[in-house]
Amino acid sequence: MEDISPIVSILGIGTAVPAFRMDQADVSQRLAEALREQPHSARWAKRIFRQCGVETRYTCEPNLLEPAPGCRYFSSASIEGVPTTAERMATYKKESVPLGLEAARKALSDSGMTASGITHLITVSCTGQFLPGMDAVLVQQLGLASTVNRLPLQFLGCAAGLKAINLSRQIVSGTPSAKVLIVCVELCTLHFQPSGDKEALFAASFFGDGASACIVGCAGAGHKGIFQLGGDYSVLMPESADEMVWEVGNYGFHLYLSPNIPRLIGRWLPAVSGHLTAGENRPELWAIHPGGRGIIDAVQDVYGLTDEQVDSSRAVLRRYGNLSSATMLFVLDDMRRRLRDRRSGPASGMAVAFGPGLTAEMARITYLPSVVGQEQLIGDAR
Repeated sequence: MEDISPIVSILGIGTAVPAFRMDQADVSQRLAEALREQPHSARWAKRIFRQCGVETRYTCEPNLLEPAPGCRYFSSASIEGVPTTAERMATYKKESVPLGLEAARKALSDSGMTASGITHLITVSCTGQFLPGMDAVLVQQLGLASTVNRLPLQFLGCAAGLKAINLSRQIVSGTPSAKVLIVCVELCTLHFQPSGDKEALFAASFFGDGASACIVGCAGAGHKGIFQLGGDYSVLMPESADEMVWEVGNYGFHLYLSPNIPRLIGRWLPAVSGHLTAGENRPELWAIHPGGRGIIDAVQDVYGLTDEQVDSSRAVLRRYGNLSSATMLFVLDDMRRRLRDRRSGPASGMAVAFGPGLTAEMARITYLPSVVGQEQLIGDAR
């Protein structure tokens, strides 16, 4: 009898954002006011805020909506009022759990599963930490089994969400009865720096807060609108270790993003992704982590993609900003909605994200509008 591989898939997706919405033009104006003693920095900030592709974002920190003189995260003459790393981590502990729970419950509902069916829990974040960690809290508050296999992925940056998806596929491929819950929570705005330096202003221009979750398991008859997961690949790009740096400081985490990143992606990505696309038709779907407008542009240029093929990534960047590890599932959720709305048939695709290293994390995906049975395995997703 022919051995038929299981259809390892994303069975359900959930997303969540905090209550406080940041309008890009408003933040830019208030930041420029805070930088009035540094006119060159103020002009640069206005330009980058206008050009980065973000219109709105969300934050867990209401102080970031205050007028410039009362915002503790904006540039000030004294460092005394700026939130310390300890304060920021206390806010992270308080605000991250409700967001993670909301996203996880939505993913469970979307998949049609109950918490008791989850065998593995992967929690992902690079913007905060506490112990016992979010994994332990989610087990208790979601009602997961106390024996669930918990795998925290910490401080891996923007590529970590896709890393978790790829790891889940490997788990389920080896144990088809497994059901993996992934929960990504990132509170990036807690790390805004009160600085007029270009690096700090660039990081402040497009990061936002949010959480996403998904269930990875074997699909069966009756599942609809899912992404089958295929081959994956992770690689450190050469000559790029210092291009993306994320370090812990006394006043939050300090991020450095090199302006060379889009150029390096354009240079190295075709070579490192070739084995996932070689000998097959060019993927129709492209889930690109919107690490910034320049990164989407670079991937679009390298592969000659249409505006429609990158529209989900640009839409997520425009509405939510870069949510670090949580962003990929926002992109896949938006893409799934569009595919459902136009009643798409099966379509093959690629997911790609980038993180410190520079790390390129990649995966083959295939959208399946429905699953009739195990015999419906799409070759492109292998």
